[in-house]
Order: sequence, then structure tokens, then C-alpha cells
Amino acid sequence: MAKEKEELTFEDKIKLLEEIVKELESGEVPLDDAINKYTEAMKLAKECSDKLNKVSEKVNKIMLENGKLEDFTISE
Repeated sequence: MAKEKEELTFEDKIKLLEEIVKELESGEVPLDDAINKYTEAMKLAKECSDKLNKVSEKVNKIMLENGKLEDFTISE
């Protein structure tokens, strides 16, 4: 049984997105199918973008000695 979209890893979503793009670029997809695939691709792209934004926010925070998270900034 195939994984549900919500259960897919980030990497799986990227691979699926790449497959959809290849199909659409081939020009062999009927219009109705192309619209559905485009809609699915846009949802996948948004999910991946949201995930990257969340990870980026986490990476940009550092843990202070007291255990408190704080935005990471570089002081000169």
C-alpha cells in the first residue's frame, strides 16, 4: 500500500514532485490530468517550502547556557 502524502518524508515529496514535473514537461499528459498533476505538484511544493522554513527557523536559534532558545545573531 502506498504511503499517504502526509506520511511521506521530505525526500519522498521532492522525488514525487520531480516525477510530476517530468510528466508535465513531456507534453503527453491529457489536459484534465495535467491540471490535477499541477495542483498536486503545487501542494507538494508548498509542503516542502513550509518544512524548509520551519527547519531554517530551528537552525537559526541557539540554546543558551540556561537552556533558553534565542535567535542566532552574529556580533561583530
